[in-house]
Amino acid sequence: MKFMIVGKANPETEAGALPSQELVDNMHAYNEALTKAGVLLAAEGLYPSSQGAQIAYTGGKATVIDGPFAEAKELIAGFWLIQVKSREEAIEWALRVPVPPGHDGIGLDVWRVFDASDVPDDSLPADERDREHALRDRLGVNTIPGT
Repeated sequence: MKFMIVGKANPETEAGALPSQELVDNMHAYNEALTKAGVLLAAEGLYPSSQGAQIAYTGGKATVIDGPFAEAKELIAGFWLIQVKSREEAIEWALRVPVPPGHDGIGLDVWRVFDASDVPDDSLPADERDREHALRDRLGVNTIPGT
């Protein structure tokens, strides 16, 4: 099972402030532990929302909204993508994330990632299954059972 651990933004991350060396060291140690356990698939920090954009749809038409965006506590500062055996294991890993100063009350989100391997092979038409297998083979992420 894949899970995404989402770190929320705060006013400091939205201002583009760099974390302390202590927090950087703690995050490196956490990422090393995830790697050593063989569960880390990706981990990235994000730039402030002032460097991002949102796409809103109304009546089938897209509108681009440039950042920054309101409510830093609803924004994302970074994420980890992990592959573990259960929701409980994902939560155990999330509980080990180093808590940066100023994040009191903000917390993390832990979301299960829907994966093509979650769809039984026999529920897909053969051409769709083959297309999905070929795409994942090219990406080097083939997690579909039986491949």
